[in-house]
Amino acid sequence: MVSMRAVAKGFTLIELLVVMAIVAMLLSLAAPRYIGNVDRAKEATLRQNLSSLRDVLDKHYADNGTYPATLQELVTRRYLRKIPVDPFTESSQTWIVLPPPDPKLGAVYDVHSGAAGKASDGTLLREW
Repeated sequence: MVSMRAVAKGFTLIELLVVMAIVAMLLSLAAPRYIGNVDRAKEATLRQNLSSLRDVLDKHYADNGTYPATLQELVTRRYLRKIPVDPFTESSQTWIVLPPPDPKLGAVYDVHSGAAGKASDGTLLREW
């Protein structure tokens, strides 16, 4: 009688370790680039959101002669569809509102990010 031996199918421990080492090496090269790109994208989005908000504030002042009382007023009066989200805080409620020098002109003269931390150029995000 001829005995049939079952052939084991699968990977050896050495093969698995080699594959895991290759994957780890590829991740160590790709992860820092990915994280850096995400931060740069957030900074670009923040700059754009601040620019849009400041432009809308100027338009509101040009149309009405005063600045709005709140950011929500810009949505109510249809200058904005919605208040943009600060990409670092992931909220539209964290904007820092600065009043104009003359309180008779309204309440929202300028906006800054409410995010803590520094940008890639070393400046504070709250100063943008």
